[in-house]
Amino acid sequence: MHAPRTILFIAVSRIGDTLFATPAIRAVAQAYPDAEITVLGHPNRAEILQHLPFVHQVGTITKKLAPWKDRLAFGKRYDLAFVYNFDEPLVAYALRVAHRVVAFRQANPALNARLYRCVAPPAFQSEHAVRQLLRLPEATDIRTTDLRLAYRHTDHERGQARQRLEIASASDARPLVGLQVASFPTKGYRDWPIEHFAELSRRIATIWPHAHFLIFGGSREKTRTEWLAAELGDQATLYAGRLTLRETAALMSWLDLYVGIDTGPTHIMSTYDIPMVALYHCLSSSAHTGPLDHPMAYLIDHQKTDTDACSDTTPMAEISVDRVMSEVVKALSEHPPAPR
Repeated sequence: MHAPRTILFIAVSRIGDTLFATPAIRAVAQAYPDAEITVLGHPNRAEILQHLPFVHQVGTITKKLAPWKDRLAFGKRYDLAFVYNFDEPLVAYALRVAHRVVAFRQANPALNARLYRCVAPPAFQSEHAVRQLLRLPEATDIRTTDLRLAYRHTDHERGQARQRLEIASASDARPLVGLQVASFPTKGYRDWPIEHFAELSRRIATIWPHAHFLIFGGSREKTRTEWLAAELGDQATLYAGRLTLRETAALMSWLDLYVGIDTGPTHIMSTYDIPMVALYHCLSSSAHTGPLDHPMAYLIDHQKTDTDACSDTTPMAEISVDRVMSEVVKALSEHPPAPR
């Protein structure tokens, strides 16, 4: 295959799965440094790919819009495309706009026959999600040892985040602790009890009386996040449901410690060299979705991971506050807050 000059990635997924594709995108960019890379993502998540140094253009697509995206006007054409979805309209779109298409095997044999490389999808949770997505570049003999997720905020976004902390009288807090208390509704079994977050925060404040807590999340968990903010009083600032995804990510860049469950913002947090304590349900352990190559990750798997006793009714409450607090103390002892 001649070196492609234009490359397309299609990754229409939630936050985590979109970020899981970034090591693969970076690997392809490194293999073809002269190529221009375009990534099309979900309209609500594509923004997390903006400003990456190895991505030239970020756009959006959905399976409903894919049949019309290249037909309403003359669109761009690509030498090579990678598709990380099992929606036939997205693969069909890539086949219309790209000379060669690499994708996981689809349900439609006729579609598979048109692929440049048709990759057998790995068994569910047989390996880490990042390594699964790297199978597509590997099908074209592109490999990498860099498995770290990638995200890039701008100086302007970070400056705005600093201003928010100053308004909240939190810019000088030590440690500044971020809390992500909830996943999305269909994965609610991953959520650690909000009462546990409150007790953990009180214990942190006992040891570090100048700590301040930033409460992240969306509008769907409003009742829980508002309750937690009320419990913590002046030592907390509630941002849940009040910021965009990128504004939240910029605030995260100022943290001294992050504590959260397995969900999108936690994956964003894993792109920073900042201590993070992450909690994982037994149905989705850190071996499948935890941060890779992170120098300050303290990962807590549910004690029923890899056992027959695990189900979606297994409560995260079984992870004790004592266990999480132990990792918090270890994280802040090994990586004490640095002066800002």
